[in-house]
Amino acid sequence: MPRPQHEIRAAHTPSTVTVYQAYSPEIGLPAAREGRFPAAWKRDRMTWIKPSFLWMMYRCGWAAKAGQEIVLAVEISREGFEWALRNACLSSYVRGLHTDRAAWQRELKRSPTRVQWDPERDLGLRPLPYRSLQLGLSGEAARRYADEWTVTVRDVTPLAHEIHALVRDGALDAARSLLPREQPYPAAEELLSGLRAGQSTSMPKSRTSSSRPPE
Repeated sequence: MPRPQHEIRAAHTPSTVTVYQAYSPEIGLPAAREGRFPAAWKRDRMTWIKPSFLWMMYRCGWAAKAGQEIVLAVEISREGFEWALRNACLSSYVRGLHTDRAAWQRELKRSPTRVQWDPERDLGLRPLPYRSLQLGLSGEAARRYADEWTVTVRDVTPLAHEIHALVRDGALDAARSLLPREQPYPAAEELLSGLRAGQSTSMPKSRTSSSRPPE
């Protein structure tokens, strides 16, 4: 049975959801050591979180890209994750879903979170025919993420390197066995009803518009 085109898949427990980000050592190492984001983490800028480990690997090049050498697994509360979805707007205008472009722009401006669906990736980081959620947090959402929702922060860079080495060696079954177990997230239908039409394959402009390294 084919996967749904827009479905949240994540490692989750009854109380938490795991998302991924990649940072420079100056941010990533203190965050993992202290279990929370340091003061250098700018709470007034948009930050993007990803429940898909392999999409994060695609984005950071297996933790080899400059400014993305440290991959963090951030466990956040399900309550916070669902608040972000409930207050989200699609990052791109979709004809038929939004009344018109002006209405979408007004919604985007007042929403503290943004949803974008990008092609999920396989172990070779090739695009798959279904989408992976990215969630952009700004303003109140970014502050809540850093200071209220975060439960644990782990450095999973060694795991990324280990899986990548197995992929390079062609040991795909062994690499696959190490991947985080991501299952469909039981989000209530109303949380996603207006967030399933985004089809962009490029990154949101807001992710690269600031001087902060992309995550």
